[in-house]
Amino acid sequence: MARDGFAVVRAGALTTVQDLGRPGHAHLGVPHAGALDVPAARLANRLVGNEDGAAVLETTLTGCALRPGRAVTVAVTGAPGPVLVDGRPAAWGAPVLVPAGAVLEVAPARSGVRAYVAFGGGVAVAPV
Repeated sequence: MARDGFAVVRAGALTTVQDLGRPGHAHLGVPHAGALDVPAARLANRLVGNEDGAAVLETTLTGCALRPGRAVTVAVTGAPGPVLVDGRPAAWGAPVLVPAGAVLEVAPARSGVRAYVAFGGGVAVAPV
């Protein structure tokens, strides 16, 4: 794992990298796509100081678990459920500092379907 990256400990069902999509290109055959719950994705980014459209992780129903290579501030929004850092409860819907090497777990949603995980500094992915 790169120092600035994160390792996926548990991917969960349908965890993907999403941004705000590609609006305005349907006439070219390009669907809008992007995060399904745009307000939740924007909020997660705002909570960690990112631009609204920065890439986030979108996880569906079962959550995911991640291990960052460096200390990073994260925020989990969208479908509410338990958030844990190395097994200890952490805030949902608020910035949380995750130490380097600690496991951030987004547990299965208690209600709703999709949760969003934003990392301070964003998720670096090549635009597609």
